[in-house]
Amino acid sequence: MSCSNRSEPLPTGFAAQEEGESGSKKKDPALLKALERLMQDATAGDPMKELKWTHKSLRKLCRTLRRQGFRIGRQTIARLLREQHFLLRTNRKCQAGMHHPDRNRQYRYMAQQRRRFLKKNWPVLSVDAKKKELVGNFKNPGRCYRRHSRQVLDHDFPRYAIGVGIPYGIYDEGRNAGYVRIGTSHETAAFAVATLRQWWVEEGRWHYPKAKRMLIEADGGGGNGSRNGAWKVELQGLADETGLVICVSHYPPGASKWNWIEHRMFSQISENWAGEPLVSYETMLNFIRRTRTNTGFHCRASVDPTVYPLKRKITPEEKASVNRRPRRVLPQWNYLIRPHQGTPK
Repeated sequence: MSCSNRSEPLPTGFAAQEEGESGSKKKDPALLKALERLMQDATAGDPMKELKWTHKSLRKLCRTLRRQGFRIGRQTIARLLREQHFLLRTNRKCQAGMHHPDRNRQYRYMAQQRRRFLKKNWPVLSVDAKKKELVGNFKNPGRCYRRHSRQVLDHDFPRYAIGVGIPYGIYDEGRNAGYVRIGTSHETAAFAVATLRQWWVEEGRWHYPKAKRMLIEADGGGGNGSRNGAWKVELQGLADETGLVICVSHYPPGASKWNWIEHRMFSQISENWAGEPLVSYETMLNFIRRTRTNTGFHCRASVDPTVYPLKRKITPEEKASVNRRPRRVLPQWNYLIRPHQGTPK
């Protein structure tokens, strides 16, 4: 049945939404109640409850209301929905799938540590790896202004890709600056610490020449996981090279979305290259380097072609060599690693 505004006879006993050519409109209470009932999430007992399991588009609402005897068009439905405060909305990720009992305690401790380090002008680094990207002429989610649609491959098969890009990022909270290394093999602890090492060589030692400690805020899983032995072994090597005491705080399980790097850096990068195929590594680098915000955020980026093997076995000797000191507050998530020689006071 057509959903146009063309006049049609109504069954006896049904109310109507009358619209004249002059544009005058008369609201029918029965129509408003019917529309409200159709828009409810719970429709138990409603004879039209099958609409609950379909996408409530204007076309379907129009068809359903006309079957109930109302003379109405899609434009009128759209206007009535706006008046009733119905808008096109998306799902919001705000309900935690898990809530660790020590989550708030860890947040308070991390905030306290962050303030302490920033006051002393010591580096506070939020680190994480962004999702792996296929490099090639593939569809990238999002939209951008173009005269014509960009033609991309119809399948995202890895065999069509030039390679993979694994952005591992560092967000310098004190300077509101980012640093990204695009790996081409695997996300491992060695890759994560190699990025930290390169950041210190290129930026950290120049911006924090008097720093005695470095604070790293990381998720609880992945290459920088709290239970990853290789992560701690690699950090020990970094501490020995830099002479810094490396303090690490991990976010609780199920709380990685609150990592500062997610909403201060990665979200901005994703928005900057939305709808643009990542056809080469140079394309990825250019989009990352050109990412800017009104608050002054800027980012450096480079490619790391090193092959990092998976499933590295940590020997008992390597594990014993880690000079790890757990903190009193939630030691499973908070610890520091001291260099073996020249420990700063």
